[in-house]
Amino acid sequence: MDSVLDFLLTEPLAATPLDDVAAAWIRHRVAANRFDKPVDVAIAGGFGADRLGYAFLSGYQEALRTLIPDLAADELVALCATEAGGGHPSAIMTTLTEEQGTPQLNGTKSFATLGMMAHRLVVIASVGVAEDGRNWLRATMVDARDPGVRVTSLPATPFAPEIPHATVTLTAVAAQVLPGDGYLDYLKPFRTIEDIHVLAAGLGWLVRVARESGWSAQVLEQLLTVVAAVRGLDIDAPGSPGVHIALGGAFAAFGGLLTELDSLWGSVDSTTRQRWERDRPLLAIAGQVREQRLATAWRTVRADQIQAD
Repeated sequence: MDSVLDFLLTEPLAATPLDDVAAAWIRHRVAANRFDKPVDVAIAGGFGADRLGYAFLSGYQEALRTLIPDLAADELVALCATEAGGGHPSAIMTTLTEEQGTPQLNGTKSFATLGMMAHRLVVIASVGVAEDGRNWLRATMVDARDPGVRVTSLPATPFAPEIPHATVTLTAVAAQVLPGDGYLDYLKPFRTIEDIHVLAAGLGWLVRVARESGWSAQVLEQLLTVVAAVRGLDIDAPGSPGVHIALGGAFAAFGGLLTELDSLWGSVDSTTRQRWERDRPLLAIAGQVREQRLATAWRTVRADQIQAD
């Protein structure tokens, strides 16, 4: 099996345009057969995408497979967490109860990426209030075709409009309860895991653009340097302060590189360039939350240094 770095430099560029999410998912699955690690699949999937939105698809799906390794490889999956009150654990009102020995979900998720197309839903739900007063969450898995699942399409977003979003209403839906705490083991780490994989996929797509547009070897070297940095993050420890600090550095390097590349977009075909101008805000999603996590990581490290002294 080739290194994903070699793959980025030598793989033939797929010429066929991607018409929809289904076509993008098929191409992603071809890339997935080449590599074992989800982050490498995200990079290769991003390289195969013909626009940033479909690169996001690859990153998002591989992030979920890092979070839950047992997910079927050929199924599109959607994480359903956000509700009308937001994505904070205290805002989750969807309930998980047991009816005649069967776990059941009831509630509404207000924003589920790929909700309309997913085969499987990972639903974060409340089982009540814990002794410490916090909303006690569990992660569950449901079949999106369950008759109690109603999915309603949301309007397209201003950027990456090809990626659909939906509301998901669950009424007495039978659920598989996943092990662990819904917040500490799923919702919280996924924010970091998703950042890593979406950045990886975006970098893969930019390498494709660079090769298609004849950008210099130096640009390719810079892109692959950031790819290598992202691959080197300890994805198995997404709560580690060191991972958050290193990820902050990777995003900073990526942002600086994007600024350097601004003058080169005139050499890119007009369709790709226009999509990039439209979709670039996708890479800034959750930037404020990332900054908060980075600041918290530095406070933790410095507090540990003081204690050690």
